[in-house]
Parts: sequence; C-alpha cells; structure tokens
Amino acid sequence: MIRIVKNGLALMLIGVLTLVSCSSDDDNNGPDLEALRLNINGLEDLGENYVYEGWVIVNGSPVSTGVFTVNSEGVLSQTNFEIEETVLDAATTFVLSIEPSVDSDPAPADTKILVGNFSNDNASLTTGIVGDFTDATGSFFLRTPTDETGTNNGNDENGVWFGLPGMPPAAGLELPDLPDGWVYEGWVYEGWVVADEGPITTGTFTALDAVDSGNPFSGAEANAGPPIPGEDFFLNAPSGFAFPLDVRGKTVVISVEPSPDNSPAPFTLKPLVGTAGTATAPEVHSLGLNLGSLPTGTATR
Repeated sequence: MIRIVKNGLALMLIGVLTLVSCSSDDDNNGPDLEALRLNINGLEDLGENYVYEGWVIVNGSPVSTGVFTVNSEGVLSQTNFEIEETVLDAATTFVLSIEPSVDSDPAPADTKILVGNFSNDNASLTTGIVGDFTDATGSFFLRTPTDETGTNNGNDENGVWFGLPGMPPAAGLELPDLPDGWVYEGWVYEGWVVADEGPITTGTFTALDAVDSGNPFSGAEANAGPPIPGEDFFLNAPSGFAFPLDVRGKTVVISVEPSPDNSPAPFTLKPLVGTAGTATAPEVHSLGLNLGSLPTGTATR
C-alpha cells in the first residue's frame, strides 16, 4: 500500500512539473521587452482632455511608446515604458505629441512638440519639430487704430500691435512658419510672465503680415485695424481687467499654442517676450528671445 501511494505521489509530481514547464515555455514565447526612459523638463499640465504620447520612428513609421500626463509642478506621471526590444533597437527617432485623452486615431496628431534622433542609445529632445526660434525677433508699438479711424484721441496706450508703425504698418515679427497643429498668440500680462498675473490675449495668428483671429476687445471701428496682429482694449473686459487697458509698462508675449487648444492660458512655448515702454507710436518696442521657456529632454533606450 505504501509503495502504491509513493507511485501515485510521483505521478502527481510529474504532472505538476509538466504544467510548470509548459507555463514557463508559454511565458518565454512573448517578445523581449526593453525600457525606454524619458527625462523631460518644461512640459505643462494639459488638463483633463489631452495627454502626451511618445512615438518611435521605425522604418519611417510611428510606433506608440505610451501616454502620460504632467502635473502642475511639471512632473511626468510615468517616465519608464516597456517597448518590444526589436522595435526599440530599430528606432531612429523619438517624437512626443499632444493627443486627445479619448483618441480613436492610431496615428500621431499634428501637435508634435519634441523630437530627437537616436545616437547610440540616447536622443536629445528639442522643440525643433515646432520651429527653430534661435533667430526670432519682434517689434511692437502702442496705438489704437480701431477707436476712430484717421484720428488720434490721445489714447494710444490702450492698444498693442506687432509690427512697425506706418501707413499702413509693416510686419515686425521674425518667426518661423509653424507646422499644422500650432498657431502663434499674442498676450499682455499685468506683470511678469507668471500665470497668476493675467494675461489677456491679443488673438491667434499664423501670418505675420495679416490681421489675426479676432478683435473681441477693439473699438467701434473694429474692422479698421492694420494688416498685422494686435488688439485694442476698449470693450468686453474679461474678469480681473479694467478697460480701457493701459499697456504701458506691461509685459508683452508671443506664445506658440496647440491647435485645437483647450486652455485660455498661454502654453509653455513663449519664444518672444518684451516690455512696453511709456512712449506710444511712432516709438517702437522690442521683443527678446525667451528660449528658456522651450521644453527639452532626453529619451534613453
């Protein structure tokens, strides 16, 4: 009887070992994974409706590496991503895009914000896919052409226009053409460039020598604005602002915004910043480079 029990236990042990062996074999049949690590500074919280998504370019085609969010402190919700080893080893480029939180399109959106080519196992990430801002410059002047056409009411401090004064004014911004998914936007801040001190928009634009997206604050002659981006501040003051708005001494900013954009605040990309002086047109004020606002980082495999 003891011998029979031993034989039975032996058979049971053989069966268990066979099951474990088969399970182990099944696990080994999956693809080998490799870690992709992101170290990125300067990204901002996109809110509830959008996320960041990474992509590697393999044989010219994008492969998603996963999505993540960024909190109000700029901290990524996830920095390590497990990717199929053969895919990651064959990748030539890393791209970061902004995507809808609920996204039925498997391809990257137009709003690609960072890019870098792999050199061995590292890719240095820059905003070069949005534009090269190293030579960007800009000028603006204070005038109120939408108050009363052809007259000077002594209130030119209530308008800001991105260009050079003249009849008509000329374009005064030197900025790269933006790819699909991005637009420029002008802003006036009540103080320095910080989120809790304004700002108020002057409108979005892509052309530097044409009117911008709208003139919600302009005067009665709203259609008389010059063929450059800008705004007068007379009507429909938003909460926290008193109109007419005196632009003198205020910080003036050109940002680059994702399109579509679900936030009324400026995006993190602010390549040009300047301060309005006390003199109105024909005095011209300058915008300087603010390249520190552009996100940077690395992708390491």
